[in-house]
Amino acid sequence: MTPNLVYVLTVGALFAAGVTLLLERSLTRIVMGVVLLGNGANLLILMGGRVGGPPIVGTTPEADMSDPLPQAMVLTAIVITLGMTAFLLALAYRSWHLVGHDEVQDDVEDRRIMMLADRDEGPGIAETGDDDGEGDGADRRDGDRAGEGPAAAATPRRAR
Repeated sequence: MTPNLVYVLTVGALFAAGVTLLLERSLTRIVMGVVLLGNGANLLILMGGRVGGPPIVGTTPEADMSDPLPQAMVLTAIVITLGMTAFLLALAYRSWHLVGHDEVQDDVEDRRIMMLADRDEGPGIAETGDDDGEGDGADRRDGDRAGEGPAAAATPRRAR
């Protein structure tokens, strides 16, 4: 059985729109992307099955029965998509009440690691770890935060 072109284009459009929405910063758009991806996956699973009679022994010959597994998988996928949608909607609602918007913010620690990596890969850095060449240890490459010293870097983050 060859799939219908309309089904193939619909699945492609649902996946493309879903992935595009998942890459956005707004939780509302992420929720819509999860829903579209779930519906695209369900349609993809259902369009590949063989058409036949009901899979009940005694009513249809075994050679003419349809496979019930894709239908069971789609029902499971519907439940999983519903659970993910409810969870993401709860996150968006909580974010709206706490912050006033549903934008996903960058992680502060990730930004700090990216800045350290950019500083380490920058041109003109001496092998000793000092940018100014004075050897005073003010510019460390070992992960210490600038201006805090080794004692502050050794203390746990929650204690500061």
